[in-house]
Amino acid sequence: MKTGMNLLLWTGQVTSEHFPLLGHLKAAGFDGVEIPIFGGEPADYKPVRAELDKLGLKCTTVTVLNPEANAISPDAKIRDNAIAWLKKVIEINHVLGAETMVGPFHSPLGVFSGSGPTDDEKKRGAEVLRKAAEFAKQANLMLGIEYLNRFECYFLTTATAAVELVKAVDHPNFRTMYDTFHAHIEEKSQAGTIRTLAPVLAHVHISENDRGTPGTGQVNWNEAYNTLREVGYDGWFVIEAFGRALPDLAAATRVWRDLFKSPEEVYTSGLKFMKDRWAATR
Repeated sequence: MKTGMNLLLWTGQVTSEHFPLLGHLKAAGFDGVEIPIFGGEPADYKPVRAELDKLGLKCTTVTVLNPEANAISPDAKIRDNAIAWLKKVIEINHVLGAETMVGPFHSPLGVFSGSGPTDDEKKRGAEVLRKAAEFAKQANLMLGIEYLNRFECYFLTTATAAVELVKAVDHPNFRTMYDTFHAHIEEKSQAGTIRTLAPVLAHVHISENDRGTPGTGQVNWNEAYNTLREVGYDGWFVIEAFGRALPDLAAATRVWRDLFKSPEEVYTSGLKFMKDRWAATR
């Protein structure tokens, strides 16, 4: 088990301003952090890598696409933009020494067609993501595509669809991930979801049903942790919680009110919860 904290709770762009936070997370007992990559150039992340190395923290990363860089667009230029962006993000991952890059980098957040994904969209998405996976192979990076829920996107919203996409991409550096929040909305059970994802599972987001402190809501944590142990998963467990610090992200994730007492509560109580619950499955 490797424990991480997603830094989107505080920022969409990690800079030297956040180095004290990295120190606090290390002191709390985390093995690493999940760094958002929404912009910038590879060189911009060299100081972050140096600080991570100094503290002895590993990292994973998270990224997204926007309407001008959309992997499933019928416009070849827009798909090329998606490839170019993903290539740059993978270069940034290489600078950071990241182990895994996750996120819904299949289609833009909050953009809907009015129906479900078409066969052509699935084909276009697989082609773009296969090219991204080849770049990732050169950087020794695993891609873990994230399915969301039907209120945030329409292209990828279930574990079954995520597994189908992994099979369509058919590349050793392209897998999928499990997020307890999205599964709580879209799936019939946490156990069934994990068993579906298990053959291609690369990453786990620990996220409460209200996006607050893990262990304080309605997610069936016993079922989730017991099944993760059952299928032999022992990789990253990353807390993902959202607040109101970033207005654009708060709007995208529909966070209008405070979901926890403080960010410190999220990462201290959340880390203890993760470790205690994992130990209890033995």
